[in-house]
Amino acid sequence: MTGMYITMFPLILGGIFNMIFTKTNIYKQYKYPIDRYKCWRDNRRIFGDHKTVIGFVSMIVFLILFQIIWGVVCSVLKIEHLNDWYNISTNSLPFNLYIGFLVGFMYMICELPNSFMKRRIGIEAGKKGKGLTGAVCYVTDQIDSLVGVFIILKLYSGISFMDYFFYILLGGITHIAINVSLYLLRIRRDI
Repeated sequence: MTGMYITMFPLILGGIFNMIFTKTNIYKQYKYPIDRYKCWRDNRRIFGDHKTVIGFVSMIVFLILFQIIWGVVCSVLKIEHLNDWYNISTNSLPFNLYIGFLVGFMYMICELPNSFMKRRIGIEAGKKGKGLTGAVCYVTDQIDSLVGVFIILKLYSGISFMDYFFYILLGGITHIAINVSLYLLRIRRDI
């Protein structure tokens, strides 16, 4: 489990810093929805206000930055053997830049289908559904991006399918814990 957290650390930091960034005046000044305020044929927004171009780009930038920094830290601390990104690849600036980009991009892309589906069933951006639908949406919100991110990890590190699913489980639990912490710090509006 320690190795999984060492591997996920740039993703965790990227998510936290991106959430903090969305509270800044820079973000608020330049936020523009990916769906360009367009509606689907059901007259509901395609993704909603929370999926923005600047949020998409900032997540990629944060992931690149933290993946590069963490690669240096892993090298200095001699813990590269605990980081699954370096199972079959070399800890290098080009590799970390590339992986940071892929992870950030995949993280954001994999959030879009969930947002699209929630708009179709009438759940507004930033809101939760009720009952079983709400519970399913909540769980999906915690793991949708992780499914895609860990596909990248599987492809570039050779982790087993069992580890892939364990990463999703551990990542989902960690996501919830971080959301609770950010809520208590008043950075998030809800859990």
